[in-house]
Amino acid sequence: MPKLRTVALVAGAALLTRRALRRRIQVSPLWPLPALDPPISGRPRSRALRLLVTAHETVADGVVQLRLEGGGLPRWEPGAHLDLVLPSGLVRQYSLCGDPEDTSSYTVAIRFVEDGRGGSREVHEQVTEGMELEVRGPRNRFPLVGAPSYVFVAGGIGITPLLPMLRALPEGTDWRLLYAGRTRASLPFLEEVEKLGRDRVTVVEGRPDLDALQVPEGAVVYCCGPEGLMTAVEERFPHVRVERFTPRVSADGNHEFDIELRRSGRTLTVPADSTVLAAVRRELPDTAYSCEQGFCGTCQQRVLEGEIDHRDELLTDAERHESMLICVSRARSDRLVLDM
Repeated sequence: MPKLRTVALVAGAALLTRRALRRRIQVSPLWPLPALDPPISGRPRSRALRLLVTAHETVADGVVQLRLEGGGLPRWEPGAHLDLVLPSGLVRQYSLCGDPEDTSSYTVAIRFVEDGRGGSREVHEQVTEGMELEVRGPRNRFPLVGAPSYVFVAGGIGITPLLPMLRALPEGTDWRLLYAGRTRASLPFLEEVEKLGRDRVTVVEGRPDLDALQVPEGAVVYCCGPEGLMTAVEERFPHVRVERFTPRVSADGNHEFDIELRRSGRTLTVPADSTVLAAVRRELPDTAYSCEQGFCGTCQQRVLEGEIDHRDELLTDAERHESMLICVSRARSDRLVLDM
């Protein structure tokens, strides 16, 4: 009997050990290495809302304005934008250009881009009054800061985040606006802008002369518009505040680099003409992503090793120490290690 009891105890201990090992390996596939922290991909940034399109109207050549109505909507401040989920599933970002105090509706304006990625065409041609759309946000990475004076530079549809700023400036504030576009008819909200301060607004048809732009000492410069305009303003005024809705372009171009997927035990090469997201999805097709522009945060991944070339407009400085958006950001080093 003692021998049978010993055998039973040993067998029971072995079974418990085997179950414990199985659970441990499930927690960390690389066991006996230390378990990695839970991944951070797809961390939600704001709750989604379903809003009704109550207006779809043309406000300039090639520009439509959407009014999206709901109840008790989150408040926002000038410079904020929404993620708009289109019927096809595309996610695009548009600046809010209505009244921040209006908690019953949001207003955005969208220019049609002939050779774009399809979002503006869908808004212009398929979104209609009476349709419900999902929105996320608002979020603000382009806030209006206090300053003794302001200089605003807008290129076409780039007026949308700046217009609420102009409305919000206290009476007596020193400000001026350079507003450029192909033609006056292509400039949305031009009539309202000129009413806000006709003697402070310079309208240019064609390419503006930035050398003639006078910026008082201590003034804060804001710019939004086509990439070429923002780059030119940045070169002339290095401390300008800009907002981009397309990935930032590196002056050094792109280079090929390797990524190690630590959890999966795989190493991949990211070509100079492709993205980390594309390389990862070839191996891990279920990897979550959405906007592919560096704004929604769905594809955020923790970086364990390597130097990151951040090209997004979303992550905070603290988040950039340990993570990246793999749809747009790349490596400065020859290798990155991702927690995937």
